[in-house]
Amino acid sequence: MSAKQKLTTIVSTKGQVILPKAIREQRHWPAGTELMVENTPEGVLLKAKPIFAPTRPKDVFGSLPHKGPAKSIADMERGIAAEAKRRHARNRY
Repeated sequence: MSAKQKLTTIVSTKGQVILPKAIREQRHWPAGTELMVENTPEGVLLKAKPIFAPTRPKDVFGSLPHKGPAKSIADMERGIAAEAKRRHARNRY
């Protein structure tokens, strides 16, 4: 589908609109995709509904339980270095 190609559709008596197949395929919107509808000055905007609700770090902080003493910065740096070395050895970088 070219950028200048104009596609049309019809609003049914139930208020339903069929999105052209070219648009659905380009957007990767299979049947059952939930869309958010936004009324804008230019027209109606459809966006795929996010899979997960937006969160902030403070919303999820402490959600994973940890048993044992807290790790020091040095412990964390050693763990990161060890994982980087392991991945490098497997050609993952």
